[in-house]
Amino acid sequence: MKEDKDNQLFRHRLSCINYCALCIVHCALIALSINASAQSRVNRLGEVVAWGKRPMKEIGVQKTSFDSLALKENIALSMADILTFNSSVFVKSYGRATLSTVAFRGTSPSHTQVTWNGMRINSPMLGMTDFSTIPSYFIDQATLLHGTSSVNETGGGLGGAVKLGTLPSVAPGFNLQYVQGIGSFRTFDEFARFTYGNDHWDVSTRVVYSSSPNDYTYINHDKRENIYDDNHQIIGWYHPKERNRSGSYKDFHALQEVYYNTGRGDRFGLNAWYIRSNRELPMLTTDYGYESDFDNRQKENTLRAVASWDHRRSSWRTGLRAGYIHTRMGYDYSREVAPGIWADMTRSRSRVNTVYGQAEGEYSPSRRLYLTASLSAHQHFVKSADKNVILQDGDRAIVGYNKARVELSGSASAKWQPIDRLGLSAVVRQEMAGTTWAPVIPALFVDGILSSAGNVMVKASVSRNHKFPTLNDLYFLPGGNPNLLSESGWTYDAGVSFDIGGKKPFPFSMGGSITWFDSRIDNWIIWLPTTKGFFSPRNVKKVHAYGIEGKLNVAFEPAKGWVFDLSGSYSWTPSINEGEKLSPADRSVGKQLPYVPRHSASLTGRLTWRSWSFLYKWAYYSERYTMSSNDITLTGALPPYFMSNISLEKNLKFRPVDLQLKLAVNNLFNEDYLSVLSRPMPGINFEFFIGITPKFGKK
Repeated sequence: MKEDKDNQLFRHRLSCINYCALCIVHCALIALSINASAQSRVNRLGEVVAWGKRPMKEIGVQKTSFDSLALKENIALSMADILTFNSSVFVKSYGRATLSTVAFRGTSPSHTQVTWNGMRINSPMLGMTDFSTIPSYFIDQATLLHGTSSVNETGGGLGGAVKLGTLPSVAPGFNLQYVQGIGSFRTFDEFARFTYGNDHWDVSTRVVYSSSPNDYTYINHDKRENIYDDNHQIIGWYHPKERNRSGSYKDFHALQEVYYNTGRGDRFGLNAWYIRSNRELPMLTTDYGYESDFDNRQKENTLRAVASWDHRRSSWRTGLRAGYIHTRMGYDYSREVAPGIWADMTRSRSRVNTVYGQAEGEYSPSRRLYLTASLSAHQHFVKSADKNVILQDGDRAIVGYNKARVELSGSASAKWQPIDRLGLSAVVRQEMAGTTWAPVIPALFVDGILSSAGNVMVKASVSRNHKFPTLNDLYFLPGGNPNLLSESGWTYDAGVSFDIGGKKPFPFSMGGSITWFDSRIDNWIIWLPTTKGFFSPRNVKKVHAYGIEGKLNVAFEPAKGWVFDLSGSYSWTPSINEGEKLSPADRSVGKQLPYVPRHSASLTGRLTWRSWSFLYKWAYYSERYTMSSNDITLTGALPPYFMSNISLEKNLKFRPVDLQLKLAVNNLFNEDYLSVLSRPMPGINFEFFIGITPKFGKK
């Protein structure tokens, strides 16, 4: 049976490779142009223009952009869900509504830099971002910058960067949208947005509230139940069916945006995003206790705010930003040791305050030359403590750290097109953390049009990059190592893309690309056990990550009123530890890094007819090892899995209001899978959404 399953999964792997091409030059034709709040009809495909002047700012850049249809698919989706089904980056999820991190090109989640409206939102303590806490309905622009291309945005993205942002454009006058979602496991999702717009002002308020007991059932493969006969002899066994325990959550998000456009080239903006989250951490599949005996809970209160000013002229632009982040995080783990008597095992409290500022400018002295410069600063104040450590005299001690660190990042770039078919770009970035300066980060990019027929383009780039240790790496007690070195490496990539289209036999467009990359990272930081009984980070590894990324987009109109578009992505990512052995028993050298799949893929197909829309989404991850030695005898390896989701949407137009009805089915084939060891995932589940958009007297 296992061999049949492996063969089946191997066939699925081969099918996803057929879609290996990464879209570099955006398709000249957009297959669908449907308003996110009230989709009422299908726009017919027009004529394809295969040749055009590309933006100089994107010379040589390898990126993946997401349109509004993907971002606003339904209110229950987080950015972790969007990236899973619309890209080939690896999304590591600890379960439904729990920690979800993103890793590019065989690196770790801390090597992925994340910005929101220009401000970096990675945790200064852990260096990573939890994408499960970012509602996709709060994001208007999302772009992945792969490898070298991240240097254009920020340093430290040894794998890449995720660029998130909001837009000021809203419909004129007063507008309201309300969406109610009801799903399996008694899940409720609510979204409301109020907007007002005129020639100068754009005001928007968005609110999302999600809650669920999250008590889905699953087959626990980490436990076995014996079957006995009448003589109490074991005659068989089975894996029990259990329910996800202590996994409830309540998440509240509010986003306030105010923009003022003077009409003379100046725009002022204010974005404020508040998060209040109360989540239980589900019990592991290896836990044998009762959920009523434990309380394992994480609470978060976060405020992110950015004020901006942009001044634009025909040949130059300047901009200023100022931001602030405040996060209070509490983690409590307690258990009932006797009836009515609870013992606190952990009472972790952390408080993070970040002040942000940035100045940037762009200048184009001629149509063939484009210059940019940017300087940003993040000042972090972090206080982290576990208030439950008991001393020998019975008093409670506070174990943790209280540190501040400033991080500076400055860059300058020059982009030049000596001829229309050729583009060259050079970026120089300098960074500092605390009192430590990183070596200069250089990056070179080149692209060129090989053929105007099909818009065939080649791109290549090379860059050096550095990532400073996180505050937990340096100061966590016990175990922090203040002598850590920065992780550093060189990254190379090269690829080819195309973009074609036509009107016969019917209107269609197709675009895609394939990219090769190679990255070598030194001083890789890993936490290892010590003889004192705790873990401590060390610079021990040299990692060689390489592979292929690809994507293909197809859109066509087979008949009047029908539009079909398909997008697929694929990554092959060996990520090998090439460091020195730490001991004669070390078997990690030459092995794939833990939790890094060699193969990942996604596929999205959408069929639209008039006011109907059908969506199919598919994602695939190959086997992931759970140990650096790739040993499968102890904890084993997580088997490959593929995920299929579908949805059917209908839009109804009435004189006073527009209605949107949607039914979504997740994990269509009831796949039994794990993303992280001992963390159960839900089987097939359903969601129903109704959206209401009043017209307020508008036609």
